[in-house]
Amino acid sequence: MAVIAVVGAPGAPGATTTALALLLAWPLQPGRRILLVECDPDGGAVLAGALEGRVEAVYGLRNLAVADRRGLLAQGLWEQLIDISPDGNAERLLLPGLTDPVQAPGLAYTWEPLVEVLRGLEPQGYDVILDLGRSGATGTSAVLARRADVVAATVRTTLRGLSAVRPRLAALAEDLATAGTGSDALGLLLITEGPYSGAEVSRELGLPVLGTLPHAQRTARVLSDGGDVTDRRFIRSELMRTARSAADEIQLTVRRRRQRLAPAQAQPAQLTATPPAPAPGPAAPAAGYDYTHPGPVGPVGPTQPAPPSGPSYQQQPQQQPQQQQSHPQPQQQPYGPVPPVITTGPVAPLAGLAPQPAAPAPFPGHGAPPHPGADAAAQRYPNAQSYPNAQSYPGPQPYPGQPHPNAQPYPNAQPHHHEPVDGEVLRAR
Repeated sequence: MAVIAVVGAPGAPGATTTALALLLAWPLQPGRRILLVECDPDGGAVLAGALEGRVEAVYGLRNLAVADRRGLLAQGLWEQLIDISPDGNAERLLLPGLTDPVQAPGLAYTWEPLVEVLRGLEPQGYDVILDLGRSGATGTSAVLARRADVVAATVRTTLRGLSAVRPRLAALAEDLATAGTGSDALGLLLITEGPYSGAEVSRELGLPVLGTLPHAQRTARVLSDGGDVTDRRFIRSELMRTARSAADEIQLTVRRRRQRLAPAQAQPAQLTATPPAPAPGPAAPAAGYDYTHPGPVGPVGPTQPAPPSGPSYQQQPQQQPQQQQSHPQPQQQPYGPVPPVITTGPVAPLAGLAPQPAAPAPFPGHGAPPHPGADAAAQRYPNAQSYPNAQSYPGPQPYPGQPHPNAQPYPNAQPHHHEPVDGEVLRAR
């Protein structure tokens, strides 16, 4: 149905814990699924936290950077998912985040195609929650918040939390208004730790409240540090009940915004719904994808874009036709289940189409032409006598063990048989 981005602020307001609560409490219709993607550039926390290290850190977001460079981002996504559904029915999936913050620069050119692939999962019945953490809505990963349907900011209702989040929310609202789908996509998820009510916070920050979660440390520790999520007391806890109410309000906000943006997004919606839906792979694959094996390199799909429309240049003198040829930019293909065509710079020619170097000249044989100065010397000295017994320019010398063509046999000479000697290096002919 939608792509929801959950952002935090300084002071650890609990963005990852809130995102996990929404993942487990999200209402699902029959046949639909929800996916949580840890996009925090500072690193993921679910593998070592909620999953308590039961899953090895071989799957995750860092592998998608390699898949994107190979043009296999859409296929590689399914190989990195982990099923964290309490019933094991693969309805609630997780894409683990980075294991080291130094891996974030390698995803600088992958954030944009990744969010387009995630948006293309909607026709297949997937909702997506993006955990952006404290710094995921800025820098190169800011495109994740700009393309989201709703951006939910987790805020603690304390004086310290409100003062720290005010400049962040002001900058984020301005960025969404200029480069995103509008500042009305931004809302608040309040953690009721302080004395301020939701109405006061909404009036001071100028943003709507999407949900109010209690400051329940014991229940939240199950999501942050691990525990039994199938326990009836956890399922009926106040934290999970308010998370379900927040999920309903977020879905209502998405429907309202899409009705308002329907005329502008009608054409892109038709394009993303056309590709067929691939069957999702297993939630936790038995073995990780071997990225060391060489795979197809280069863009997948049509590589020759249509020529751009514009005025004709036939009236100009064509002294240098190669310089007058225009260089059309490749048209952006719709992202979806198929690997998208991402052009971030000059694309190398495909194998077999690159210009090959000229073949070298053949080695001259016995019938090589005479030296170019021989005719000039004969015209200048017509009466010159050749030396007796003079021979023409000799051809290739015979190899050891072969008789010379002009050699005379000695009388009573015995034929010599060349015997190979140990350690002798034979020359290649």
